[in-house]
Amino acid sequence: MILSKKSRYGLRALIDLAANSGENHMALNVLAERNMISAQYLEQVFAALRRAGIVSSIKGPQGGYFLKRHASRITAAQILTALDGTYHVENEAVTDQDGTPRISATIQEKVVESINKSLDDLLENLTLEDLLNDYMERTQGSGDMYFI
Repeated sequence: MILSKKSRYGLRALIDLAANSGENHMALNVLAERNMISAQYLEQVFAALRRAGIVSSIKGPQGGYFLKRHASRITAAQILTALDGTYHVENEAVTDQDGTPRISATIQEKVVESINKSLDDLLENLTLEDLLNDYMERTQGSGDMYFI
């Protein structure tokens, strides 16, 4: 599994949106500029998030995006699936040299399926609110200290 740039940017922008929009909406260009992401690319990311029901938008000059549900009800699995389709390690239907699926089945079951189950357990229980809380803790703890 490789976490794509699209997923990384989507997560980054959603954490920013959750942290800074409150009950209001936020202009896409503000999110893009603050996170150093191309506004055109972020529009594609947010189009996928909108189709998945994660964000909604208000059109017009005073428009912008907002979370469609509370951050505690949006999982990392939902976000990654919306942006990349799947986060699972792909299955391989390979047979051994003698034509039997013994070794391949073992690898599939013990490695690939175990990884996918662990990813599901982690990402389905990790919410945008969890990511936001971690971000906020890091932000509050990063105050500059000056010594004389």
